[in-house]
Amino acid sequence: MVSKHSNQTSPLNLFRMKKLIFVRHGKAEEPATGITDYERSLTLKGKIISRLMGKKLRQMEKSPVTIITSPAFRAIETALIFASEFGVNPDKIIVNSNLYYKMNLRYLPEILSAAGEKSDTVMLFGHNPSFTEIANSLCSEGSDFMSKSSAVGISFDIRTWKDIRNKSGKQEFYLKPEKDL
Repeated sequence: MVSKHSNQTSPLNLFRMKKLIFVRHGKAEEPATGITDYERSLTLKGKIISRLMGKKLRQMEKSPVTIITSPAFRAIETALIFASEFGVNPDKIIVNSNLYYKMNLRYLPEILSAAGEKSDTVMLFGHNPSFTEIANSLCSEGSDFMSKSSAVGISFDIRTWKDIRNKSGKQEFYLKPEKDL
């Protein structure tokens, strides 16, 4: 006999864990005449440290990830390095201009909507001061300053991305290079 309530959601399925991983881009070239901030590339050291951090994060994070990055070249380079470590096809990386300069919490739902609700883990690649401020706002216990190539993982007991609220997340990890860049 089939219950007439069989299509309803069980209380056990009301929530599932969602996770945001904020990754600050690696060390970039100094500003130079003729090159805009938007065009600055990672330094060799920035690429090496980003690769090491990608490997370190991959050892901790086994679930599939969706990658969304700022369109600034240094952020795209960092995202590509991490994508390689996670086996994510570069064509699957989402570029969102809201992650560039002065991104704030009000843009987060729109940015995450590009990942879709089937994505339970989203890695965002971008810049300070916004990444440090947003991670700090989302974590119930706050979060530290994000150095270059660092990563902060925040989990949420929510069903959909639009349910994220200030201080509703739990910081699972804060990874930073052995020596700040």
